[in-house]
Amino acid sequence: MEQMDNWTGFLWLAVRQKRERTIPAEVYNRGALKVTPPIYLDDPIQPCFYMMNPGGGYVDGDRYRVEIHVGEQAQMLLTTQSSTKIYKTMICPVIQETSIVLEKDSYLEYMPDPIIAYQHAQYQQHTVIRMKRGSSMLYGDIVTPGWALDGSLFRYNRLQLKTMVYLEGELVVLDHLQLRPDVHDVGGLGFLEGYTHFGSLIVIGEKATPDFVEKVSDVLGVCAGSCQIGVSRLILPGFSLRVLASSTQQIEALFETCQRFVREQWFGKKPISFRKY
Repeated sequence: MEQMDNWTGFLWLAVRQKRERTIPAEVYNRGALKVTPPIYLDDPIQPCFYMMNPGGGYVDGDRYRVEIHVGEQAQMLLTTQSSTKIYKTMICPVIQETSIVLEKDSYLEYMPDPIIAYQHAQYQQHTVIRMKRGSSMLYGDIVTPGWALDGSLFRYNRLQLKTMVYLEGELVVLDHLQLRPDVHDVGGLGFLEGYTHFGSLIVIGEKATPDFVEKVSDVLGVCAGSCQIGVSRLILPGFSLRVLASSTQQIEALFETCQRFVREQWFGKKPISFRKY
């Protein structure tokens, strides 16, 4: 567990398997980060935890750190209670660091609500995921354009999302997204291509065979609608899903389709609802 003194909010959450159920092993939060007790929704084996920011949003100079540990053979759903709202940060960017450890044969679905960056927002997100062989994971991010006083889009200054995945200590995925509307036309060619919303979902697991990835691509292609999607295999068993869309709901629907397919095909699980609305 890292030094906690310099963080606006700090959360440590560890779970373990006990009698074929996953239960909390250690839970600690400090400052402007909270987490709910486990909720088992429609799955008695896989608890769901909701992370919360009681302040309602992130402001200039805020720094947050989340550490997650999923024990051997444990399973967990993790999400946020609401979207990550980044307000005006004229001096220091908001920092969000997340460290995730997945032990052997564990399974994590981490599906946070969208990141919403308002006018003059600066946000840096750094996520490091360390996996043991046999573990599986779904991890998604959605970026929305926020709001400005004049009603225009893309008025934030900078969004930087960096995700690194290690398997048995070896770097296997490096995903680095940076959007700078103050420098580039992020809605134009080579960036969002005329769309306003962006989604990225990383899926890793030994059952992500080339044939399975092809099936996922076919399923998503049928329901893509007006969105642009891309499904790419990773160097290890897994794939990434990219979505360009015109609304948060379009991306969430595609993520839910992918999540539902993985849950059913890999673990024989039923569809899950986070029941936020």
